[in-house]
Amino acid sequence: MNSFVVVKYLTVLLMPPASLAAGTIVGLILLAVGWRRLGWAAILTAAIVNSVMAWPPLGDALLRYVEDQARIAEKATPRCCYDAIVVLGGGIAPAIPPERDFPSLTDSSDRIWTAARLYRQGVAPKIIVSGGGFLAANSGPATTEAEAMRRFLVELGVPDAAIVSEGNSDNTIENIRNVRAMVQDKPVALVTSGYHMPRALRIAQAAKLNVAAFPTNFHALRSTRPPWENWLPTLEGMGETILALHEIAGIWLDRREGAGP
Repeated sequence: MNSFVVVKYLTVLLMPPASLAAGTIVGLILLAVGWRRLGWAAILTAAIVNSVMAWPPLGDALLRYVEDQARIAEKATPRCCYDAIVVLGGGIAPAIPPERDFPSLTDSSDRIWTAARLYRQGVAPKIIVSGGGFLAANSGPATTEAEAMRRFLVELGVPDAAIVSEGNSDNTIENIRNVRAMVQDKPVALVTSGYHMPRALRIAQAAKLNVAAFPTNFHALRSTRPPWENWLPTLEGMGETILALHEIAGIWLDRREGAGP
């Protein structure tokens, strides 16, 4: 098990809803051994933390913190000309036959659509799609994210000859590192979600990849919700908070080689 998998597991355990389950289990154990105050405190704390994290304004504020950095980087980005448009993985899930015969678009699929639009605008003459796949890496039946993106881009009208696949990476550090080996010092247009862009730029800087920011898929859009949903805990609010905390933790705490200064 590599460090990336360990970090993923720890992140899941520390975030809702796993943190609620963990707090409840610890509380019940404490109650069972007679430590009633500590037991109820653990259960109550877990419930309060999960409720607060499901509050939409908190998710909005945290997402805005990272997405505003992406918008600033975008404003400083020339609209041409680049050696390639680089699309980081996360926008599509590979096919997993026989359960799923075709790739499935995710919430971050704007990354692929944005890459196709930038290609048509002449930002770069080719698109590099980056992303492996757990099953593909372990001799399973699934294709890689890169292959899934390639097929989707072709469906969107991008010529197959203009698409280059990097399908050997499992995370953003490997995405960036492998692309750097492919393009060397040439400038590339980096496409990823707004919330993910600050961490991706940090990793690119560490890898000495010459990138310009083309963020998409922004989430901090409070005005799109009915007013009453801004003040009630929701699953969507919890998801936004978790998304933002994952990126903020990656920026501040990730000390893996290649994660940045």
